[in-house]
Amino acid sequence: MGQLIARYPGERLEPHGDVFHTLVRAVVGQQISVLAAERIWSRVVTLLGSVKPERVAESKLELLQGCGLTARKTSYLGGLADHGVAHRDAWERLPGLDDAALERALTDLRGVGPWTAQMAMIFALGRLDVLPAADIGLQRVVAECYGVPRSPEALLGLAQGWRPWRTIAIWYLWRDLDPVPVAY
Repeated sequence: MGQLIARYPGERLEPHGDVFHTLVRAVVGQQISVLAAERIWSRVVTLLGSVKPERVAESKLELLQGCGLTARKTSYLGGLADHGVAHRDAWERLPGLDDAALERALTDLRGVGPWTAQMAMIFALGRLDVLPAADIGLQRVVAECYGVPRSPEALLGLAQGWRPWRTIAIWYLWRDLDPVPVAY
């Protein structure tokens, strides 16, 4: 891990605090390639101007679909936006929850599974001990770097030694996958 970190001097995970933004970006990227997700995300940002609950809620679903989103993902974004507008106080309480409660609260939202919730925990809130073991890219890079099988179980086993800093470790592993730092 030390050699990996040394390859990226001065770079680090920089959480931005906007859970809604991260959830929307993660929903856009669910189960598609990184390249496709970036293209669609760029169109969504161009359409919305800013990724805020009010902007998504007032957007026509057909326009969001025109960005390349499926009807299901568009529905998820609409639901997140409606929840964000109606329950602003609930969003403001999220940072105060412990990791387990935070993941439960986020996965209670339609369209937000464990991986999507974990992206919000990492990239919006900067939680330090999050491990998205189901992430295929992360499994791949860990298998290549450490010679373990490509599976969630192997990743979980290996990552025990990274506690309580698993988020930092996986960020550097992700960083090694792409020419630009991973962000959500």
